[in-house]
Amino acid sequence: MSLKAGIIGLPNVGKSTLFNAITNSHVEASNYPFATISPNTGVVNVPDERLDFLVSIFNPKRRIPATVEFTDIAGLVKGASKGEGLGNQFLAQIRNCECIVEVVRCFEDSDIIHVDGSVDPIRDIDVINLELVMADLEVVQKRIEKVATKARVNKDKDSIFEMSVLEPLKENLEQGIPARNVSWSEEQFDFIKNTLFLLTIKPILYICNVGENDLGDLDQCLHYQNVLKYATKEGNEAIPVSCQIESDLSELPLEERSEYYAALNIDKSGLEQVITATYKLLNLSTFFTVGEDECRAWTFKNGSLAPECAGIIHTDFQKGFICAEVYPYEAIYEYKSEQNVREKGKIRTEGKTYVVKDGDILFFRFNVNKK
Repeated sequence: MSLKAGIIGLPNVGKSTLFNAITNSHVEASNYPFATISPNTGVVNVPDERLDFLVSIFNPKRRIPATVEFTDIAGLVKGASKGEGLGNQFLAQIRNCECIVEVVRCFEDSDIIHVDGSVDPIRDIDVINLELVMADLEVVQKRIEKVATKARVNKDKDSIFEMSVLEPLKENLEQGIPARNVSWSEEQFDFIKNTLFLLTIKPILYICNVGENDLGDLDQCLHYQNVLKYATKEGNEAIPVSCQIESDLSELPLEERSEYYAALNIDKSGLEQVITATYKLLNLSTFFTVGEDECRAWTFKNGSLAPECAGIIHTDFQKGFICAEVYPYEAIYEYKSEQNVREKGKIRTEGKTYVVKDGDILFFRFNVNKK
């Protein structure tokens, strides 16, 4: 599975600069509103030192990392749902994303225009979140118009279920409450997420675009601290990133980037922080398949059983699942070869009820004729 994340924010907050940095592409990032009109999409390899080590052990023909797909859309402004700016016409481009990455301006710079004339990240978050709510409300209202009569007059079972979700959704959205902040049954949640594709049901991650000087002393960055408190209260995460630094460093060799991060006392690049936080947000982990042909990282939902992970590779693997040979990454890191891991008795055979863990190295046995 390829993780998909939608990047949103007001104009001139650093969205396209961040997109340039993490995808190493060069979309327009100008100092005026609505520089990004057509949505930009880029696929990014997930940095993982474990995969690098496995490649050094197996020397495969192919190294295939896990990936994240980012979509950067035009900046929203207050009143977008009513047609202000470019309106919310581009929000449809991120309805199929698993999560939303909201870039928030947390730096002062008189040379860079703020669409509202001053830097106030909490105000900006409220503006964006309200526009998402209004966009979802429009979807819900149209759906109600379509199914209300079927539910009331025809007593259609599916329509009755939909109305039991749509009516409370409408009430909460009208009060400015995102769908994710309402308690739903599993069936209701799946309907909201996979049928209505509501934006406010998606988990959200705040990227605080701080200045270069602030990055080394975040305790003194008032704008970032305000967003951090706001996000914590919501149960969300706020990641401090200097989008300009990330953009500049993306042009440099990896060794020079590492030296710069070390000088700033930063363990991970902005990209790694965003991906790590996104994985955590979506409750994702990584398992590996290894061999002479390829070493590959696969993304899966925490709690997935072995047959479900086999199905990520190919549906036939899940249908004909027999068992999985499993050992943890730590074992091969310690013993330096799969043969040594086997001799130490660290390779196990697991069945259909095995819950796959982050870092597991798996070999699936299956029978394509099995029903």
